[in-house]
Amino acid sequence: MIFKLFLIFTLVPFIELALLLKIGTMIGAFETIMIIIITGMAGALMVRSAGIDCLFRIQKNMNSGILPADELFSGLLILVAGAFLLTPGLLTDASGFILLIPATREIIKKYLKRYVKLKVDHTSLDQKLL
Repeated sequence: MIFKLFLIFTLVPFIELALLLKIGTMIGAFETIMIIIITGMAGALMVRSAGIDCLFRIQKNMNSGILPADELFSGLLILVAGAFLLTPGLLTDASGFILLIPATREIIKKYLKRYVKLKVDHTSLDQKLL
């Protein structure tokens, strides 16, 4: 696990820096900086809107007596999208915008739910064996 985190925290910034330098040489430094600023601002507005919408759906389900598990997964993905969009870089911005698209968020949510279910089932099986 530590090795995976090490790879993420070293490879992602390296790739981001390489992309920014490449694009900076192609279109110019000022334009590249403006792209970063504009995507950050647009992303913040989109995350805020999606987050508020998600919170309203959670509240509506809670008031109806429905467990808002699906909305909680959406909220988690919106939070991750926000973190990606706050991180300067084109790869993380693209990942953040992809997570904000409801259709792609639904696909990712399906796999995330399956992963969590497998982890929970595996943990409960381990406890039964003890």
